[in-house]
Amino acid sequence: MVFFPNAKINLGLNIVEKRADGYHNIESVFMPIPIYDALEITENSTETKFSSSGIPIPDNGEPNLVERAWILLKEEFDIPTVDLDLLKKIPIGAGLGGGSADAASCILGLNKIFNLNITEEKISTIASKLGADCAFFIKNKPVFAEGVGDQFTPIEVNLKGKHFVVIYPNIHVSTPEAYKHVKPRGVGKSIKEILKQPVKSWKGELINDFEYSVFQQYPFIQEVKNELYSNGAIYASLSGSGSTVFGVFDKKPEITFSKEVQRWDFNL
Repeated sequence: MVFFPNAKINLGLNIVEKRADGYHNIESVFMPIPIYDALEITENSTETKFSSSGIPIPDNGEPNLVERAWILLKEEFDIPTVDLDLLKKIPIGAGLGGGSADAASCILGLNKIFNLNITEEKISTIASKLGADCAFFIKNKPVFAEGVGDQFTPIEVNLKGKHFVVIYPNIHVSTPEAYKHVKPRGVGKSIKEILKQPVKSWKGELINDFEYSVFQQYPFIQEVKNELYSNGAIYASLSGSGSTVFGVFDKKPEITFSKEVQRWDFNL
């Protein structure tokens, strides 16, 4: 059976404070977007095997997040061995949550294929063990995220009819490295309040705190954001810790960049 994990973007990202455990508390809004990987899960009679095609996935000698999702379910439920075949299309190190989406999709897929009847709450608990934002992809609806990005409150975001341009500048930004360079700025105006305002007012208020340091390290990413605004974006921002930049438009723009990029267009 084939499943299609989708990406997400961040509407605003405030680094609130550094925690005693070395992590950071944040505030952000996660929103699902229609950029997809494909995950095929097939029962076999030998051993669980993971394979991938498309964008190469770095091999650090540890099981991939998709494999770890199967391992977690195997620890609690008597599920068979499977082949896990991932077609990777969501860029890595891009702030789009692709790895977490793949893991969440694997959990949901195994639950469906083997009729495990696991509650949504239990599935979310399992997913949260694989990454702070992994449980977001279980319900896959806009949420206000707090804590380390693992505490979710449903939120309404009205962007109906707006055109999105999502640009991946072919630059990998390491999340741990990105966090090394950010400075917490506390809690300012609530992201939830800003999102209630007209989109045209977001430009000066809805901020991603990673932009300052990421743009310093990778000037082309800032160039992408500037180009989106130059071509009529109502709002543009870095997603997550980078490197993807997205723009919100009233209509589809014609844009060219000084370097090769990957681009996705869609309406919500």
